[in-house]
Amino acid sequence: MLIALHKPYDVLSQFTPEAPGQRTLGEFGLPKEVYPLGRLDRDSEGLLLLTNERALVGRLLNPRHGHPRTYQVLVERVPEEPALMQMARGVILDGRATLPCQVRRMEPAPDHPPRVPPVRFRKNVPDCWLELTLTEGRNRQVRRMTAAIGHPTLRLIRSAIGRFSAADLVAGTWKELTALERELVFRDK
Repeated sequence: MLIALHKPYDVLSQFTPEAPGQRTLGEFGLPKEVYPLGRLDRDSEGLLLLTNERALVGRLLNPRHGHPRTYQVLVERVPEEPALMQMARGVILDGRATLPCQVRRMEPAPDHPPRVPPVRFRKNVPDCWLELTLTEGRNRQVRRMTAAIGHPTLRLIRSAIGRFSAADLVAGTWKELTALERELVFRDK
């Protein structure tokens, strides 16, 4: 079984809270035998896969497979082309360069519903949506990459894994993937 969940903001990517009152995957009525295939930080949103098939873990998470994951990221200020090129080539995090990635400004901006709580708004500081496709998954990598080029992340939404997009899922909803949708998850081109 492979399930796609649109994880809302402020929800841990696990079933057990780390502190009283924390929201977890347990509130979404998922089948008992599934577990997250990867993770999204508590302050990130979007596509999270869950499975009961151990064989899928290496196929999606092992860095040598270079499986693409796409994120839509609201950043502070509008990055110029040199900054985007720097990010695409790789930035240094913890003394190691990130792998090359695809990055572009999203124009027009995507039409995401407002986040609860709302993203900080500053009247005199513009913001911009970027789309990044990575093939590695270091801890808080997208946020750290945008900060490294001087454009802190305000909102982060994982929109696709492989060629599968969760565009039809609203926050907090999930579905079991069909055979065709499963194929899209594992297809990178």
